[in-house]
Order: sequence, then structure tokens, then C-alpha cells
Amino acid sequence: MSTRAGRVIGTRPRGIVSVHCAPLVLPVASPPVRDGAIVVRGDRIVRVGPRAEIEAAHPLLTPVRWPGMIVPGLIDAHLRLDRASAAPAVHGVTAVGGVAADLDAASTLGEAGLGGVTYLETRCEDEDRWEDEGRDRLITAIREVDHPGVIGIAAHSPDPHVMEDLAVLSRTFGLRLHAEPGRHPIGFLDEVGVLGAGCHIAISGPLDEADRKLLEARGTVIAISSPFAAEGLLDGESAIAVGTRTGGDPLSVARALSHAPGHDRLLVEAVTLGGARALGMAEGPGRLGSLDRGGRADFAVFAVEAGERDAYTLLLHEGPGRCVATFVGGRPRWRLDETADGGDADDADDVGGAVNAGDAKSRRPA
Repeated sequence: MSTRAGRVIGTRPRGIVSVHCAPLVLPVASPPVRDGAIVVRGDRIVRVGPRAEIEAAHPLLTPVRWPGMIVPGLIDAHLRLDRASAAPAVHGVTAVGGVAADLDAASTLGEAGLGGVTYLETRCEDEDRWEDEGRDRLITAIREVDHPGVIGIAAHSPDPHVMEDLAVLSRTFGLRLHAEPGRHPIGFLDEVGVLGAGCHIAISGPLDEADRKLLEARGTVIAISSPFAAEGLLDGESAIAVGTRTGGDPLSVARALSHAPGHDRLLVEAVTLGGARALGMAEGPGRLGSLDRGGRADFAVFAVEAGERDAYTLLLHEGPGRCVATFVGGRPRWRLDETADGGDADDADDVGGAVNAGDAKSRRPA
């Protein structure tokens, strides 16, 4: 099974085009654009740039004008999936690294229309039990889970032989791995073959320097969920993401980690591009975590006024609780009423200002 970003969530008709603009567009992977806009065709971004240039190139479209800034959809890199969890899209989250204890929980991301990776949790405590039934049950679950996105394995077994076999299964099926050092030391995870670019870990406490260097050498992204766990990881050397564990606003979690202005950009990147890297979805067609041509049209709008120089700082410190719209694959998943000039989210499949290619009549929302 491939974990390429392009396989997450079904696509919209490729002929539908829409333009979204705001006082600031923050692509993350490229410099901020004042008075910027993005062009969306189907579920992909086809252009990012100054609003005047984009409107001139698409004179038949009625742009959706948003307040504040348009940013890449946020990514919660560690969330235990539960049907009682709050809707992540309210916070601007478009993709999740979700750990599911059962098949029922595994279906929640797909039902919510979100992307990311659903990790099927394996906690089998005994090698014999694993050989007798555990392995077959996991393989069956991988094949039968009702989820349109990417499936991974949460390797949480206390048994070293089971952990080693899970690492082999992940490579055999092309699945990503999730692990938690609170259950096993970093050195143990490396010995059984769990660590690597195909794995990300979620930590609940600080790592020592040797562990940080080992993770850096293996290309393993670290999902942080508390200031206590962030110790030694904000120097720019380690690849980091942000996870909420129990749900909520990952941008708020990232804000709690900032202790110096120099951390602000790093933490905004952690909750966007860093999260995409943790899930193996930062590259290729339909990539996540940034706004650029060919990436999937996952974006959020925050009612935060900022310029190019202070965009990261103001988004981090003023953004929590101020998301006004969230789009996944070009389709609105959540929206605060009456925030866009000329937009309407009553029909989740119809964005204000969208037209079919070649159709001279734009469909202006009510």
C-alpha cells in the first residue's frame, strides 16, 4: 500500500476552478504574499501569487475574499481517535496522524472528510498469541478497514519479537509506523527496526542528546505535545511536528512551546510542513503542509492581520481560536458564518466563485 500524499481523500471534478484571496497568503514553503490569492482546480492548488495577477488571469471568476490570512491546513501529528473527539476542522486541521484502537475508531477520519494517516494500534503482549492470531487479525484489519485514506501501524506492543515483526510488516505492505518512546526506549525501537524515515514518534517527555542524534540520523520526525517534551528540540536540528494527543487546537499547543521569538516560525512549520513530513506526505503530487502548485488544496483561514515580517509570530500567538474556514481537498469542511465576501459554504461541493473550465458564467453565491 502506498502512502503517497496523492492517495488521501477522493478527488473533486478536475474542471472546477475557484479563487480564494486574503490580505496575506502564507504558503510556508515560500515567502508570504501580501494581498495574495490561491487558485484551486478540483482538489489541487494550481497557482499561488499576488491577487491582482491572479484575478487578471481569471477574469470570469468571482473570488472568495477572506479576512486575515490563508495558510496551509494544520496537521495534528498525534491524536487518539475517538468518536467523542471535537471536530479538528474547527481549528484549521485538515489532516491527522490518528491512532485507532479498533476498526470503528479507524473510520472516523474518513467520515469527517479529513486526510492523514490512520494508525491501527497493535498492543499484543505475547509472541505466541501474536503468531496464533494477532498477525492475521492485523492483516485482515488493514485490508478491511472502512477508510479511504492511508493506513499505518501503531507499534505499541511490549514484546520485542512482535515489534520486530511489525516493522517487517510495515515494509512488506508499504505502511508507515507510529511509536511512542514512553513504551520503549529509543535504542530498543532502533534495534527492532522501527525507526527510520517511514516512522514518526510521539513523545511525552524529554529526550537525551544521544536519542535526539539517533532520531536525526534515522530521519524520524518527533511529534511534540507539551513544553516538557520539547526540551532540546527547538534548536532547528531535529525534525519536529505537533500533536494534541486528545484533540483540540494544535496551534495552541505549538504556542505553548514557544519561549523565544526565534521559535515562532519553527513552530508554525512544525504544525504544517513538519506534520506532513511526519505522515510521509510532504512530497509528491497532492502533498500537504504548504501552499504550492500541485499540492492538495488543504488550507485554513485565520482572522489574523499580519504583514510579511510578522506573519509567523502573529499566526502562532493570535491564531488559536480564530480560524474562520477550513478546506480539505478544495472542499469546505468547516466555516464560521459570514466571514467571506462573496463566499457561501451552504453546499460543501460548491465554492463561491467556482466555475467549470470553459464556462463563462461564474456562479456567485447567494
